[in-house]
This record gives sequence, structure tokens and C-alpha cells, in this order.
Amino acid sequence: MSDDSEQNVANADDGLARAVVASSASAVVALDRDLAVLSWNPAAERLFGWHAAELTGRRAPIVPDELMAELNAVLERARTGGPVSLRTKRLRKDGALFDVGVDISALRSDGGALLGYVSVYHPVDDDRAARERGARRARLVRRLTDVVADINAELELPHVLDRIAESLTELTGADAGGFVLIEDDRLRLVSTHGLPGDLRGATADLRTSLVGKLLRTGKTVLLETGDQAMLDELIWSELPGLHTIALGVAAVGGRPYGALYALFAQHKAGHIELELLELLAGHAGIALGNAMAYQDAVRQRAHERAVVDASADGIAVLDESGSVRQWNPAAEELTGLPAAEVIGGRPPFPLPAPGEKLTTQLPSGRWLDVVSAEIVETAEVVVDFRDVTRAKELEEAKDLFLATTSHELRTPITVVQGFASTLDARWDKMSDVERRSAVRTIAERSRSLGRLMDHLLLGARAGAKELKVRVESFDLGERVRAATLGMPALSDKHRVEVDIPPGLPPVDGDTLATDILLGQLLENAFKYSPDGGLIRVAVWQDGDRVVLTVEDEGVGIAPDDRDRVFERFVQADSGDRRRFGGVGLGLYIARSLARAQGGDVTAHPRPGGGTRMRFVLAAAQAYIESDTPKR
Repeated sequence: MSDDSEQNVANADDGLARAVVASSASAVVALDRDLAVLSWNPAAERLFGWHAAELTGRRAPIVPDELMAELNAVLERARTGGPVSLRTKRLRKDGALFDVGVDISALRSDGGALLGYVSVYHPVDDDRAARERGARRARLVRRLTDVVADINAELELPHVLDRIAESLTELTGADAGGFVLIEDDRLRLVSTHGLPGDLRGATADLRTSLVGKLLRTGKTVLLETGDQAMLDELIWSELPGLHTIALGVAAVGGRPYGALYALFAQHKAGHIELELLELLAGHAGIALGNAMAYQDAVRQRAHERAVVDASADGIAVLDESGSVRQWNPAAEELTGLPAAEVIGGRPPFPLPAPGEKLTTQLPSGRWLDVVSAEIVETAEVVVDFRDVTRAKELEEAKDLFLATTSHELRTPITVVQGFASTLDARWDKMSDVERRSAVRTIAERSRSLGRLMDHLLLGARAGAKELKVRVESFDLGERVRAATLGMPALSDKHRVEVDIPPGLPPVDGDTLATDILLGQLLENAFKYSPDGGLIRVAVWQDGDRVVLTVEDEGVGIAPDDRDRVFERFVQADSGDRRRFGGVGLGLYIARSLARAQGGDVTAHPRPGGGTRMRFVLAAAQAYIESDTPKR
């Protein structure tokens, strides 16, 4: 062999080595310019049936005679052009003819001289299988995209978990699947597909589980087959014929949250299934994170809603334009406006500046304290308002009470002071009758001052709930007779009638408190019937109670005030009753004394005009339990 030939062979050997290394997985045949075999790799041996030693240095009898013209044309194209690919037929050693795909390239030296040809063969069936695998992979990827979109559309965590388990079997072809949560050192099965439903909630030890094994490897997926054991861990033995488990970790926020199990009993798992499992596990982590964030937002919103709805204060949330977006039940009650009428519009009252308080009155007469605060991040404004009507009325009543009390005190004090000064300065110049009259006036005004101070003291004790009573049985009829005795002589304009039936049972109560109460009711009857008329006092038994009424034909009480007159200082408000004086504590004291005894006092209209005060006490327990017939 010449030096040039040796060099050519050396170059051919180098080029051939590179080609073989590059295509070692395929059937590679290298030919010289005369089409003698230079190299015949193991894949070619398997494909054609000849060993390399049988063909090296000679032509390979693999081309049918009828296709030699095709081969020569292809070689010429490869020599003058570039690589050529075609589908054709070739012969095996056993004489069988089969379809094959071949890629033919010219083999050249570094200087460009033609050394031979390299043919890379692959069966058409392999092409078809490759195309089918590619098409299947593309279908699965498209389906994975759809599945991921479905999973991310779910916001309820249980639905997300169920959808993941279902999608797992759909994408990988697994016979069953499940999702386990990692809870400290335990696993809990929370979702299954293709497994008995009663397995949900089953738990296992994390450390000895496949999940623990996978976490220790630092990888995201694991394929475990029957000959690697651990197939009966957790609950998977419930699937007959189980031979393979594919496992993928789903992470939320960078931390393992759970794992997907794909279980194979009838079907097989391969690289594509493992890749899909890994992709699904990654997307599952994202979907779970979204669902958990949504659940947290829902819980937070529900908590906030519960707090707002349970608040006794009215609460409104306004958007950046000042329109109402939220209106809680207390707001409806305070304003009388349902949420449907308010939402989307302006609040029915003026708003203070953020951080300030505004007291305003609604058209209904109710007073509100209104405060507001701005949420900078959303430009929303939260408005809180509460009913301060009672406090407002009490404040006004107290102011009027002070003014009225000052007036009530000033009059008798002025009179006492005037007459006392007169007596001091003119004692010797006054007659005995004048002196007695002055002293009598001083005594009367002093008694008035004493009664006023008693009322103030009793009112203070009642307000502090410090009224002391001693409950015992006594005759209410007797107390009524004593209280009304001599009353007809007090006024020539009034007539007094007292109706006490015989056999009236005793009552349980306090005699002193009852005397004060009766005196107040009778005083009011005289005071508020200035034109005179009938004052009627009646007592009777009503079941296990004894009822007393005091009626007058006076100015009466407006319907809206029949309960308010028993509050402190209400008498001190404006109106027709104001002209009769007083500090507005009498009926408040009367009701307080009645309730301290276990009874009550209420105000009612009298048929024909005037007022009927109704006082109720319990009949004595000893009387009720006796066999004495009730009348």
C-alpha cells in the first residue's frame, strides 16, 4: 500500500471513528470508494444479521439487485451534494426484505478528497414508533396544559387536591393515584382516584415512607418497582397487582407540602410518565399555593365580615369615590335603611375628617357619633358610628336638671332668707301674728327644701342601685288609708275616692318604700290636675298579685312619654308638664322603689282624660300557699 493510500486509510479511520462515536446508537456502515465495508458496528450486526468480521473488506450483500441503480444515484448525490435521506428496502442475512430508512453522507479527507461513504440505518418501525412517541408526548403536553389550567381555575383546596389526583392518572396512564399531605413527621392521605374512598385520612410515618426516601435524595421524582420493595407502605396494598409507584413532591413556597403517588398495576411507567409526573407536581405546588392563599383570604374576609356583622356599632366601608360598598346589620338598625338602598350611594349623614369625630342627628331624631379612618393601600374609608341619643338626651337633661334644681332651691332659700332677715331686723316692731306668720312660712319652705333634698338623695341612691328595702308581709290597704287620710282637706277643687275591697290579701314588700311611693303617686295626681276633679285610688287582687291604681283627670301624659317619665330628669324637659315644677326624679324614685320590692309602676291613659298610675306588688307567699280562698 502506498503512502498516499495509507494516509487515506488513516484519514478514513479518523473520520470513521468520529462518525461511529456520533451515531453509536444506530446501525452505522462505513464504505470505501469501491463500496467495500470499512466498519460495521454492533447495531448493524443486530439489524442485518452479519457480523463485522464477515463483511469487512468486501461489499455487503444488503442491496437488492433492483435497487442498485437507486443506490448509485444516491451515492452520486451524496458525493456531489450533501447528505441524502431516503426510505428504501434492504436484505437481511436470512434473505428477508425489510423497509428501512437510511441517511448517506460522503466521507472526505481533511483536504476534501472522497474517501468513501457513511450510511446510518434505522428500521421504518423505529421511525414510526419515534413519531408516535413524539406525537403522544405532544398530546400529553397539550393535555397537561389543559389540566394545569383546570387545576389553577379551582380555588377550593379540597377540589384542587381531587383534581390533581384525577389528572395524575389521566396523564400518566396510572391505574390509581393519590395525594398525601406532609404534616410534621406524618403523612395523611387527603385525595384519591381509583382507590376506595374510605382510605382518605389514612396516615403513615414520613421517615419510613417513600416520600421520606425521596426527600432524602434531594430529587423531585422517584420510580419504585416491585423488586425494590416498600410497595405495601401506607395504603397502596389496597390496589391488587401493584408493581410500580411513581412519586413526585409538590412544594409550596419552596417547602415540601405533599406528594403525588401514581400507582401502576395493569399499565407500565416509563420516562415520559415520570417527566409528566414531575411537571404535574411542579404545577400542583403552584395551584396549591394559589388555593391556600385564596382560602386564607376567604377565612380572613369571613373573619372580618363576622366581626363587622357582630359589631353593635354601625360600620360602613366606602370606596375611593365615597360610595358605600359595605353596610353592616347595625348600620341598618341605627339608620333604618337596608343595605340594598345604601350600597352604591352616599352615606345618609355627613362624614368627619379621618381621625376626627362628628356628632350628627338623623331625620328620625337619633343622634350619632361618627368617626372614620382611611385605608391608604386601597383608598377606602371605614366609617364607624354609634347611637348616642340616650347620652345626648341625658346630657341635655342633666344640664336642664341643674338649672331646674337651682331654681327649685333658689325659691325656698330666698323666701327663708328674706323672712329670717325680716325677723332679725324688725323683731321688736312686728306684731305677734306677723312673727308667727313669718316663722310658719320659714317652716313650710324648710319642709319643701327637706323634701327636695330627700328626692335628690333617693334619686342618687336609685341611680347607684343602692336603694335598701326590707321585704316583709304587710297590709297594703292600711298603707293606702293612711296615705289618703286627710287629703280631701288639701284642696277644695279635688274629690278623693278610695276603693279597698274587704279580704284583700297582704303583700310582700317594704312599708317605708311603699309609703314614699304612694305619696309620690298621690302628689303627682294633685299636681298634674290643677283644675281639680276626681282623684280615685283603688286596690284589688289579681291572681298572685295585688294591684293599686291612682287616677286623676289632669293633663295626662303623651303616649311617647309614658315610659320615659320614669327616667331620671325627664320631668325637667320642655312641654306643658314643665310648668308644674319639680326636678324630674319623683317617678324615677317611685319605679326604683317598686322594683326593689319585686313590683313595678307603669303609666296608662285614663278613659275620658287624665292619667292612671298602676302599682303592682306580689301577694304574700304565706297567703298564696294557704287554703284561704281568694276573693
